[in-house]
Amino acid sequence: MTWSTRELAELAGTTVKAVRHYHQVGLLEEPERLANGYKQYTAQHLVQLLQIRRLVDLGMPLARIAQVRAEGDDPGRALEMVESEVMATIERLQRVHAELAEFRRSGGSVDLPPEFGAGANELSPGDRALLLVLSRVLTKTAMDEIRQMVNSGLSAAERELSWLPADADTATKVRLAADIAAVLRERGDRYDWVGNPRLQASDRAESTVVKAVSEFYNLAQLEVLYRAHLLVTGQAYGDRLPAVLTG
Repeated sequence: MTWSTRELAELAGTTVKAVRHYHQVGLLEEPERLANGYKQYTAQHLVQLLQIRRLVDLGMPLARIAQVRAEGDDPGRALEMVESEVMATIERLQRVHAELAEFRRSGGSVDLPPEFGAGANELSPGDRALLLVLSRVLTKTAMDEIRQMVNSGLSAAERELSWLPADADTATKVRLAADIAAVLRERGDRYDWVGNPRLQASDRAESTVVKAVSEFYNLAQLEVLYRAHLLVTGQAYGDRLPAVLTG
């Protein structure tokens, strides 16, 4: 008994398109044809197709199936690799599930790691973008301290700086810089990551952070930060932002 392509596909629980694709990639042998050009699939073709479908269902890529068949390898060894990939996928999905549960519990910002919690909702888009950059160049220890700082609540000065408009007047910037300088001193006493190069995970951390800050913050915010830095370090303000901040 022989079958048409449609009949073979139905028997194997797949589609005509899939059968034709397996022919194209060399997985399924081409059958003989009748005088009218119609294909004649045999039981051997059905077995081959069922074997292919079985390996596909187990997650083996078609290219690997072709390699196994061409080289006469043991499919079991190839499936061991597939199993390792499946386990890695399961672990990733479990982490994602845990993060989603934490987002629901904490009410945190979805564009930040869930451990930042609801405290991150006070941050401006620029602040959240900066935190994402910091997570790539600072160590876990440093990021844990930043998380503690954010979740403990921002100071009034930090909230004002976070949303400071670009057209803020000089008096506001001078006053806010003094307030931020006081915050920086307090943060420096409490958190090791502030100014501690040992907690940088990347050799390019400092330049990366400077670049990010210069892009995510407006000129008024940059001036306040620069003035605050000078106050903390005991330097005088020279009426001009460094070129590294202004680009």
